[in-house]
Amino acid sequence: MHIYGRFLLVRLNIDAVLRETTIHRRRQTLSAMTHGLGLRDAYGATLGRIKRQDGDRARLSIAALMWISHAERPLKADELCHALSVEIGSPNLNTDNVPSIGTLLACCQGLIIVQKEVSTVRLIHFTLREYLQVHPELFGAAHSTIAETCLSYLNSQQVKAFSTSPLPDLLDTPFVEYSSLYWGVHAERNLSDCAKQLALKLFDDYNGHISTKILLKAQNLHGVDVDKFSGFSGLHCASYFGIVEIVAGLVQLEGCDINRTDSTSTTALHWATWRGQEGVVKILLGKDPTPDMLNNNDQTPLFLAAWNGHEEVVKILLEQDGVDPNKLDRFGQTPLVGAARCRQEGVVKIFLGRDDINSIRPNDEYQTPFFWAARNGLKEVVEILLGRDDFDPDKPNDEDQTPFFWAARNGFEAVVEMLLARDDVNPDKPDNMGRTPLFIAACYGHEGVVKMLLAQGVNPDKPNINGRTPFYIAAWNGHEGVAKVLLGRDDVNPNRLDNDSKT
Repeated sequence: MHIYGRFLLVRLNIDAVLRETTIHRRRQTLSAMTHGLGLRDAYGATLGRIKRQDGDRARLSIAALMWISHAERPLKADELCHALSVEIGSPNLNTDNVPSIGTLLACCQGLIIVQKEVSTVRLIHFTLREYLQVHPELFGAAHSTIAETCLSYLNSQQVKAFSTSPLPDLLDTPFVEYSSLYWGVHAERNLSDCAKQLALKLFDDYNGHISTKILLKAQNLHGVDVDKFSGFSGLHCASYFGIVEIVAGLVQLEGCDINRTDSTSTTALHWATWRGQEGVVKILLGKDPTPDMLNNNDQTPLFLAAWNGHEEVVKILLEQDGVDPNKLDRFGQTPLVGAARCRQEGVVKIFLGRDDINSIRPNDEYQTPFFWAARNGLKEVVEILLGRDDFDPDKPNDEDQTPFFWAARNGFEAVVEMLLARDDVNPDKPDNMGRTPLFIAACYGHEGVVKMLLAQGVNPDKPNINGRTPFYIAAWNGHEGVAKVLLGRDDVNPNRLDNDSKT
């Protein structure tokens, strides 16, 4: 697009913001963006004017641009304003320092806007983010500054005084959530000495700090009552965020228990492997922990790494003495089943490349690694497993659903094709509800799979236990293409009644 046209697109957004500024400033900005100046020149000119403002306004503007361009998620207006009010290292929050959003909009001279629908603040255009990324000198060490600000907020007397059960109303301290969830992300990217000291100060009473509950609640831990959660230490937290320097320091402290668990029997190694923090995993393993320790779901660190697809961490753990790669969790799943279930194809291939892996063991619902590979369309894994002769590729789960049934249900044509080529796979086998692979493919509108099955000679009119045929269910769900394919056959009765006498 011509540069003039690009600026016209930007101008539509600028207008809404510049109502907050003077008529003179609006004319200056629009003139720069629509008459002769390129995007970079226009942004540079605006930033030049911003820097020439009096000290506080210039400082606020640059800081606001830093936060908006480096934050891990869009910031709400009140979050940004409170972040800008923090004095790094101060034990107290001063609400008198909180600027209004109107002041920020005016100071930034049209470079930021508020999205009214969601009350978030963003840059006026994606090209401004690109411009700021190639001019890091504007902000200095942005991530360390953000980490220091978040930690100062969390260490303030006002925040430390919060009760953790139940979680309090945070309207007066709206920056608590962002600080709790992301201070470690910024610290991991650039850890200053100041941020390190502030983090250690936070860890002095971290188990009882509100930020632990906010962080843990965001994890959606299965079956865990966060209000009753306890024992989450500074080492657990630093391992979760992958802050290598802090973990390395904590494990050297006298009395540090590498195998210390929280109330879900989760160790620092569990948290690090779950998050794929390779550097931290190496440090913890170097301190001789119990590498196969079980959490409250009987899941090992290896299981968690496999479940979440952290290939390098899986490789590291498989080389450790005392790690059982076939250990079952509370649901009867091996790490291999967990990886296949979560579509972690790279991890599955790592396991299948080893001689000590049980590749056929099912979970408690009789779902094998092959079952999950077919169900999730992992074509290469299916191909590898089909090359073995130590398992039944047509073995159903506890609902009589075969791997082929699920490949058809999810429309994975490549997997369906591979399985149709085998003599030991029944393409017409119904589940415990009488639903055949053709029925389930028609139900979900997978026209390509329907055609493949019909070409294989399956019964096109076989009803389920309710008397409903593939054509019935395709019509019911509005899958016009599938319905037309089935209507084109002489052996499909479009007027067949179900058990309720309905066509």
